Amino acid sequence: MSKIKAWINAARLRTLPLSISGILVGTGLAMLYGESDFLVFVLATLTTVGFQITSNFANDYGDGIKGTDNDERIGPKRALQSGLLTRNALRNGIITSVIINSVLVILLLYFSFEGEHLISMLFFLVLGILSIWAAIKYTVGKSAYGYNGFGDLFVFLFFGLVGVLGSMFLHIKTVPILSTLPAITMGLLSVGVLNLNNLRDHVSDKRAGKNTVVVKIGFQMGKNYHLCLLGGSFLGLLIFILCTYSTWLQFICLIAYLPIFIHALKVNAFNEPHKLDPELKKLALSTFLLAILFYFGYNNFL
Repeated sequence: MSKIKAWINAARLRTLPLSISGILVGTGLAMLYGESDFLVFVLATLTTVGFQITSNFANDYGDGIKGTDNDERIGPKRALQSGLLTRNALRNGIITSVIINSVLVILLLYFSFEGEHLISMLFFLVLGILSIWAAIKYTVGKSAYGYNGFGDLFVFLFFGLVGVLGSMFLHIKTVPILSTLPAITMGLLSVGVLNLNNLRDHVSDKRAGKNTVVVKIGFQMGKNYHLCLLGGSFLGLLIFILCTYSTWLQFICLIAYLPIFIHALKVNAFNEPHKLDPELKKLALSTFLLAILFYFGYNNFL
């Protein structure tokens, strides 16, 4: 395999639609409240993709050197695990990615605030730094939070609240209280993708000392937890739509819950972890579909 393909493999392009989903929903909310800037949308999307790629590089590196990625792991082979990239190459890739992310954050803040709202700009600068830190510390280092059961919390915060509310704020410079409901929806669905990954890998994770929520509560409780995440996400979005209703187009995003509920029934029926692997892509793409439909459902508010 060529070096370019090796880096594409390490970047895990299939994870990128999920990271973009929060930006789409946040921009849709901005349009609901009467404001949207296309350049800000593009920069926010690029920044989020950059964070996700940094996280993927760091995840590959952290799990690789800890031995969590081994022959027992069910999912696709990782770059370090399979020898496609060396430790030093991945470490340099992480550093390069962090530098690119930093430039993107500065550009995003410059064009979003244009020298105004200094306190908000400083707050988002701190959020950018924390996002880079969170992307790396999920699996890297002795205190990696992904190994202590805090991955779900951080995914909820950064993929849900920060991703949705943060991108919305960059457009409208405020946070209407009802907008927290779609943010919670996206956060819960993103945690659902992580939980599905942890359900699939719970045996190898436990042996490697990666104490995810599933490792702590067990496989069956992990499936119940998964159903609660999906059900809670639907309830939050439905309440939001009913509270802001003005056109039937707002309901179109709920179509995405048809494959999500079918997915939920399959997960509930499966007792063999390896059968969960195809469901990861289905849930991630269904979440992306929801975000796209939400964006277009609120596109007529401008």
